Amino acid sequence: MRILLLASLALILFSCEDKQTSKQNETSVVKDSTSTQVPNAIESQEKIEKEFPVLSDANAMEFFLEYEKEHKEDKVRITTDFGTIDIKLYNKTKFHRANFIYLTKLKYFDGTQFYRVVENFIIQGGSSDDYNIAKRRRIIGKYLLPPDTKRGYTHKRGAVSMPSSEIENAYKLASPYQFFIVQRPGGADYLDKGYTVFGEVINGMDIVDKINKVETDEGEWPLQNVYIRKVEIID
Repeated sequence: MRILLLASLALILFSCEDKQTSKQNETSVVKDSTSTQVPNAIESQEKIEKEFPVLSDANAMEFFLEYEKEHKEDKVRITTDFGTIDIKLYNKTKFHRANFIYLTKLKYFDGTQFYRVVENFIIQGGSSDDYNIAKRRRIIGKYLLPPDTKRGYTHKRGAVSMPSSEIENAYKLASPYQFFIVQRPGGADYLDKGYTVFGEVINGMDIVDKINKVETDEGEWPLQNVYIRKVEIID
């Protein structure tokens, strides 16, 4: 009985720890937040396993180098509980564009959340406390993307960028499953050297502003979940 009680307590603490992120100031961007719950099957699991390799740091860059040659899409629409946000992805940041298109086609983002909101700064999405998200990541693979910060793009208002991995690393390797949108008027150019801007909002900044105003807890997680219902490619 004692062992069962301790195991249950440990599980509760582990789940709570993952949902909460440490309070950050406006000069930093939160690290990757990974779900730890028991997953359900991803809709396209069999397709991924049959048609695509499990990605890792060893093969991801080579995979996206080839993938981006055949998949030139560069516009996506994010449907949220507050409305839609249209994003233009930059061709110059080809690995980050290809990664986002790849995950969009696999429907990875569907059902994730804008899980971190910092008022007058950013909204950050692509994760969730749903078990299913961890399952999706395991099927797709565990990998990081190198920074690509010398293309002339800045963290202006509406910029779409990629946060660093949860693993501390001097090279600012990016978490491929998440992204943040700069909401701050005037932008946040002090982030330019550390994080890769790979797109911008072309329609729906009013929706970004609405999401940025939601009430959050001390970990900057919205008190009412802000779901990304789907992400789809548009013309």
